[in-house]
Amino acid sequence: MKRLITVSFLTLISLSFTFGQGKQKKIQTDKIHVSGICDECKERIENAAYLPGVKRADWDKQSKELTVVYKPQKVTLLQIETSIANAGHDAGAVKASDSAYR
Repeated sequence: MKRLITVSFLTLISLSFTFGQGKQKKIQTDKIHVSGICDECKERIENAAYLPGVKRADWDKQSKELTVVYKPQKVTLLQIETSIANAGHDAGAVKASDSAYR
């Protein structure tokens, strides 16, 4: 009887780890090259990147790279880049128009 309980307990633990691992893969991290030069740019870029499904956006002024953590089932990298370009900053392959820069 004790063996059955022990085996059942170990099986439950291994299943919880297996299903827990799947949830982690639903979040993706990518880097996007985004043009900008100042702290105001940083704020504008990060705010534009926060679309539904984006968990974190951090732009580095020195490297000009935006690190974005997001759920790809809710938002795409292209949508994030487009939102940033609409705020006036070139993002990845998406170029901002002159009229978009505020």
